[in-house]
Amino acid sequence: MLRFGLCWPHSHEETPQQLEKTMKFVSYNIQYGFGLDGRYDLERLAAAVEDADVIALQEVERHWLRSGEDDQPAILSSLLPDHYWVFGPGMDFDASYRDEAGKLINRRRQFGSMLLSRTPIRWSRLHRLPMRATVGALNTQNQALEGLIETPSGPVRVLSLHLSHIGDQERLEQLEMLHAHHQRVPFEGGPWSGIDEEPERSWTNGEDEPACPISAIWMGDFNSQPGSVEYQRMTGTSPYYTVPGYRELFVDSTVAAGHAPDAFISHTGNDDDGGHTQPTSRFLFRQLRPGSTRKRNVGRPGEHRLRPQTGMDGD
Repeated sequence: MLRFGLCWPHSHEETPQQLEKTMKFVSYNIQYGFGLDGRYDLERLAAAVEDADVIALQEVERHWLRSGEDDQPAILSSLLPDHYWVFGPGMDFDASYRDEAGKLINRRRQFGSMLLSRTPIRWSRLHRLPMRATVGALNTQNQALEGLIETPSGPVRVLSLHLSHIGDQERLEQLEMLHAHHQRVPFEGGPWSGIDEEPERSWTNGEDEPACPISAIWMGDFNSQPGSVEYQRMTGTSPYYTVPGYRELFVDSTVAAGHAPDAFISHTGNDDDGGHTQPTSRFLFRQLRPGSTRKRNVGRPGEHRLRPQTGMDGD
């Protein structure tokens, strides 16, 4: 789990108070509600993240036997009532049954990611990531849940993603898909665009075209570690600079805050499924704006503000 503060100046007219606004982002692979002690406890889990402004959760499920067939998104949202939320399933199966009277109770057994935010999540969309069939180890469908979240400095796209635990070839395919999507954003836009030529049908619900900025944060379970080919695909690599700063790539917020890339490795060893044989790092990334990025630590490891240069700084 990682915490950090971030702000995105979108114009030169923003006030110092806006620029200094700190938000806390938390990413947490909850492993369907079970802690390292083997205890299933969604209340304990919610208490651990409730002070965050934006929360990305992975391995959230509905109606699985191992978790008492709980509807975890519904339960977690009730435990975090001050957060807007959206759930995106990577896997979806029928879990319907008939009650004692013979009435069909329709429901779905699902497994995926969740986004929660103290400010509105204006829209969301689910990206099912490339997958390779296996003949040995169990492989599962991975996903990236994207949401447009309002912040004090403007809207930003946040992705709660989960890359494959099987191998780097599959993870690289998944990253290529995500990078391709990121590059298309200025031309693709959000869920809809253009002018509603049939206003009587209210396709737009009377709302303006939804924002879809290039600025983005990727947070989640990357199943990789600093120095890996997957990490280099996201951030770039250079023998001369800690952060190459290619505009089409992302910045590791841990590095941008002045820490070593491996400062916040949150898991080492095998998970319950035996799939993780190397350290698994949960990172948070943001799109690098043109120009350099200055870092300002705020005193606690893992929390910092990022201030991209605006041309107005005098320091």
